[in-house]
Amino acid sequence: MSAPTSDIILSRMMSLHPKIIDLTLDRVWRLLAALDNPQDRMPPVVHIAGTNGKGSTLAMIRAGIEGAGLSAHAYTSPHLARFHERIRVAGALIAEPDLTAVLDECYRANGDADITYFEITTCATLLAFARTPADYTLLEVGLGGRLDATNVCAAPRLCVITPVSMDHEQYLGDTLGRIAFEKAGILKRGVPCVVGPQAPEALDAIEAQAAKVGAPLLVHGQHWTVSEERGRLVYQDETGLRDLPLPNLLGAHQVMNAGAALAALRHLDLGDAAYEAAVTRAVWPARMQRLTEGPLAESAPEAELWLDGGHNAAAGVALGQVLAGLPSRPTYLICGMLNTKDVTGYLRPLAAHVAGLTAVSIPGEANTLPAETTAAAAKAVGMEAGEAETVAAALAGILAREARARVLICGSLYLAGSVLRENG
Repeated sequence: MSAPTSDIILSRMMSLHPKIIDLTLDRVWRLLAALDNPQDRMPPVVHIAGTNGKGSTLAMIRAGIEGAGLSAHAYTSPHLARFHERIRVAGALIAEPDLTAVLDECYRANGDADITYFEITTCATLLAFARTPADYTLLEVGLGGRLDATNVCAAPRLCVITPVSMDHEQYLGDTLGRIAFEKAGILKRGVPCVVGPQAPEALDAIEAQAAKVGAPLLVHGQHWTVSEERGRLVYQDETGLRDLPLPNLLGAHQVMNAGAALAALRHLDLGDAAYEAAVTRAVWPARMQRLTEGPLAESAPEAELWLDGGHNAAAGVALGQVLAGLPSRPTYLICGMLNTKDVTGYLRPLAAHVAGLTAVSIPGEANTLPAETTAAAAKAVGMEAGEAETVAAALAGILAREARARVLICGSLYLAGSVLRENG
């Protein structure tokens, strides 16, 4: 079977710039101008930045919008199995002919000028959104915020900044304040911004930038609160209290993400149906996703299989809290990481909750951390650790030891995507 035409164009786009990441907006502005500025013709934009929880928060906002009977475009990254996952047009994954058309148009408009893969595909996304009616446009920042390719809308309807933590230090800065400054680069004069729970240093940077540009803030703990009480989610702001089901996405961190989503939906005044849908209907693959079908699940009929793509120290803390709250069961990790991540910081919060770890290298990924390095990091934080050539081999080894184990495949969205492709 021949590759889809979009795959061929995407492959060509990979060669348009010598670097994968080169943060600046100059190339984006140039191409958008050649495309007649589609960013100015999209439905009202909700722009979402942060380190952890961007995708989950966006998924809840989208579920809420759709629960209110409205439609939303949505742009997220990276994809897991297919590029099309990044782009939802009025609620549906972009169709192959439509994706091919906008990619080809952007490729021709760009000519042989330098532009990164993320920049040109973001331009293609904005072009697709500008050409299809919807009630809202949800844009997830790719990296940082200030110089991210999505930061081209002069007047979004709303901004959201989810929790900021240490990640991508080589691009964003080596302190929490500097990283938060980059995230706060999405703030615009007069545009409200929902701010999720933040460390003091991060909140200081966000508030300073908001004061500088004149952006009103809706800050967790000041303007809204959210908590779990007796198996329910309780959200409160100046307009009152809402008692809702817990999010169908697992974890205490998802309660906080739900709070940010609810604050956004409340600001948009979308009503009770939206608020309930946000917490009960959101779907976000590879965030504590239970695998119940496919070859991996079939090979482990007595086991409990989970998949998660969290990949930094804060994600490790959140994941450790999730594992601590699950029913007691021998728990093992299959872990693969990128070499740009803090593997020790990620694994340390998990050590107390697992019986062992099997490290793998991420298939087909040039920047994978070698399995032996991941295993060494696991041993350094007190885990029993080994290595395997593949996820399937790692799972077989764990099941030979404990057929009814809980097995969590984790460490990178790129590993999660590989698992979903092979297990589909």
